[in-house]
Amino acid sequence: MRQEEIWDAETAQRYDTPGRGRFAREVLEPTVDRLAALAGDGEALEFAIGTGRVAVPLAERGVRVTGIDLSRPMVERLRTKVDDRAVPVVIGDMATATAPGEYSLVYLVYNTISNLLTQAEQVSCFRNAARHLVPGGRFVIELEVPELRRLPPGQEALVYHAEPGYVGLDTYDTVRQHLVSHHFTFGEGRQARLARSPHRYVWPAELDLMGQLAGFDLENRWADWSGAEFTSDSRSHVSVYRLPPAP
Repeated sequence: MRQEEIWDAETAQRYDTPGRGRFAREVLEPTVDRLAALAGDGEALEFAIGTGRVAVPLAERGVRVTGIDLSRPMVERLRTKVDDRAVPVVIGDMATATAPGEYSLVYLVYNTISNLLTQAEQVSCFRNAARHLVPGGRFVIELEVPELRRLPPGQEALVYHAEPGYVGLDTYDTVRQHLVSHHFTFGEGRQARLARSPHRYVWPAELDLMGQLAGFDLENRWADWSGAEFTSDSRSHVSVYRLPPAP
């Protein structure tokens, strides 16, 4: 499936869950706190801005935020919250599209770099971030650590989450470094709803090499937005890459 087909009007309608999931206060506040501190007095650019889950509260903190996103339905949902003067958005692919201006911070949250399904596209995303940043600017990525240690030999699927009314299942293609997330939602009846999304998973070391190819140095890596230590048991990371400052 193409990304444009995944992030359609129906997905945009169901994406926002105010006060719950990724929209829960305890999830959003540390994210916005960290990004606001990293942006400082400069402007921020969000790749794959979507419905504005992070951009809207960040703009409310006084950070000037611009976005890039290829999904018009997701951006239309964002427009129900703020207009294009408050948070301007460029429609396009985050690996290639350009936004006007220069930024002290580019950020890409919630595993979204994995929506780019080739290594070349992911490297292009890093280079696109570098093009938008001032010297000394930062590119921040939030990304899961691949859970292949939980995948027994010969097994190609892994349940990563289960709760009443929902089961999340990933199927792996370890040769191509691909996975497909399958989201099953169901009620009391016999019918279930399935949504799927393809991803290319990336190890932290591979991500660091992509950063080097684009001229970045790894400045920090935490297990979460609060700054917890990243360890071998961490299931995700927040990585901060920085361009060299001006001479």
